[in-house]
Amino acid sequence: MPLRERNAILVSAGFAPLYRERPLDDDAMAVARQAVDQILKGHEPHPALAVDRYWNMISANGAIAPFLEGIASQLLAPPVNVLRLSLHPDGLASRILNFREWRAHLVSRLKEQVEQSNDAGLKSLLDELTAYPVPGDAKPWRPNDRGAARAPIAVRLELAIKGRKFAFLSTTTVFGTATDITLSEIAIETFFPADEKTAAAMRAGSLNGQD
Repeated sequence: MPLRERNAILVSAGFAPLYRERPLDDDAMAVARQAVDQILKGHEPHPALAVDRYWNMISANGAIAPFLEGIASQLLAPPVNVLRLSLHPDGLASRILNFREWRAHLVSRLKEQVEQSNDAGLKSLLDELTAYPVPGDAKPWRPNDRGAARAPIAVRLELAIKGRKFAFLSTTTVFGTATDITLSEIAIETFFPADEKTAAAMRAGSLNGQD
């Protein structure tokens, strides 16, 4: 059970909350913030970013830049919400080649959060995302197209960058032993090459125009 919900149960039972919640800019969180930045930097040349419980971007490494090219400026104004950025028509939607699969993955994760927390902000975000139109040329997808399990370990993201197709596997890392609510709710989203062409482009830095 998430730490925030544990605190809520304790308070409802008449006990004091057990877990603290400090902002990331608190001096006591400096080591945690440094650890997040080190993980992101260490994942280069592959893209990685860290998000809070509302999927607002906290930090990202340099390899994320090609993902953001051509995104409408209003979607890049802080706080940058990575779900909105991914699924909005003015965001990545038209460049995600397996849009329906990727959308199903993101919406499923957000629904799980809503069910666990009953958070009004997450509910509002879910309503917003599910109201976005699906690109007209998005190819059909069924949950068993790739033999996907109900909760896949890694989900493929097929993305058009500079007119070429690249494929990534998305994985999520959380701080499993965190005792601070803020830290426990940080998720680090990392992207690994899903094929050799993408891996070669990452190594060469061609997605960032370094080739």
